[in-house]
Amino acid sequence: MNKKDPKLTALQFNQCINDQNIDGLRNLMTEDHSCIIKEEEARIGKETMTKAWQDFFNMLPDYKNHFTRIESRENLVIIIGFSTCSYKPLEGPALWTAKIENDLVAEWRIYDDTEENRNLLKI
Repeated sequence: MNKKDPKLTALQFNQCINDQNIDGLRNLMTEDHSCIIKEEEARIGKETMTKAWQDFFNMLPDYKNHFTRIESRENLVIIIGFSTCSYKPLEGPALWTAKIENDLVAEWRIYDDTEENRNLLKI
């Protein structure tokens, strides 16, 4: 059960991404945290994702997410926005979802911003 609005947890998690704050990210993940990037297989586990984020930041130190709309449906947070990065394939519009459990991020998922995905997420 969440004690605070799930949107706040998702925003805090994203701020840690933008600040490349590994400890902050780690502290906001559930033990069985999963990250799903578009069509890739899920990466599962706090330790796995802590290392993955560190490697990601080492390769792409200028990566940032910018949110233009955020809403929640119970423990699911749905986000519209865009990413900026010197690596062009990661730059541009995107959709995210965050599943929040006990004020921690259980799942962070990134989608291409397509009409199909917007329909899937009912946005």
